[in-house]
Amino acid sequence: MKLQGKVALITGAGSGIGWATALLFAREGARVACADINEGAAKETAQQIEKAGGQALVIRADVSRSEDCQGMVERTVATWGRLDILFNNAGVPQAPTSVENLDEATFDRIMAINVRGVYLGCRHAVPVMKKQGGGVILNTASTAAIRPRPGLNAYGASKGAVIAWTKALALELAPSKIRVVALAPVATDTPMLPTFMGKTVVDEKGREAMVRTIPLGRLNTPEDVARAALFAASEDAQMLTGTCLEIDGGRCI
Repeated sequence: MKLQGKVALITGAGSGIGWATALLFAREGARVACADINEGAAKETAQQIEKAGGQALVIRADVSRSEDCQGMVERTVATWGRLDILFNNAGVPQAPTSVENLDEATFDRIMAINVRGVYLGCRHAVPVMKKQGGGVILNTASTAAIRPRPGLNAYGASKGAVIAWTKALALELAPSKIRVVALAPVATDTPMLPTFMGKTVVDEKGREAMVRTIPLGRLNTPEDVARAALFAASEDAQMLTGTCLEIDGGRCI
């Protein structure tokens, strides 16, 4: 088991990439704190982990709120005594919108969750990791930061900030033995996908159009990203920090 004895805190653990990663981390031996603004969804993830014999904790958290991020770190440490892996995964999508039609409330919400949420998670987790002698921070970025699609202006900017933040923290935290890695998935089959397409549900025409932009010929699954997260969090990646892993089927070439 690659994460035997480790404690992981995953935001956005109630669905999609967070859900798949929580289950995989637990199968690999980690105790997993499942944080999500949707407490019911986080509870379902935790129940799946426990049903399979793992240990899980349910935390309701709005990652844009400092007190919630502080609370999720404190509860994790109070329950298991440490925090080895923080996965800042919670995020919100953007429907394709031209800049002149992008309202300030939408822009602010995207930045609050996708950027401020990553900052706050790190701010409250880093002192714990420094005290215990190290750790790993994973941040969900996106190929939208590297090869933006038309209309995803605020979303792409938010994920570009995540990549820059990852690199800056990797340098800052290296002396404390804390690794920081960004994951940049291409379009992934999650509940966010219809929004990115500007639709309420995914239709075959929209899916086929997106798949045509990916050289390997398919979308990501949540499990694709979870496996990359497992690698980045494990000792297999002990010399990996400041890196942005493109999980993109060749999209960014």
